[in-house]
Amino acid sequence: MPAQPDNQGHPAMPRISDAEWTVMKVLWERGTSTLSDVVRELEGRLHWKPRTVQSLIRRLSEKGALAVEVAGREFRYTPAVDQSHCQLEESRSFLERVFNGRLTPFVTGLMEREEVSKDDLAALRELLAQAEHRTKK
Repeated sequence: MPAQPDNQGHPAMPRISDAEWTVMKVLWERGTSTLSDVVRELEGRLHWKPRTVQSLIRRLSEKGALAVEVAGREFRYTPAVDQSHCQLEESRSFLERVFNGRLTPFVTGLMEREEVSKDDLAALRELLAQAEHRTKK
């Protein structure tokens, strides 16, 4: 069953499992694909049987994450949800569940335990400057 709209009328993002994210990444990268296309793409990376990929695609279709088109004897699958929107919703959900919706403890924990490149630091400074500019308006 596809996800229902949220309380503001926006289409709700379906909850996507870790395995389903793997399939969605392939489809976001490739665009419209058949089951065989996805299986071939994942062959070198994972040891999933074609039936596993088929089950994941079926679940994603049922959730409304994939649109299905019949092309002759094949089904063609196209992402029905935007990758960046799914990433944003997943990030929000994670922050809410793990950090009570607070960004600072999350970033602090990462920065204290992970190596951060100079390029990433420069990009973060720019993002902070833009956010600060928007809040002054």
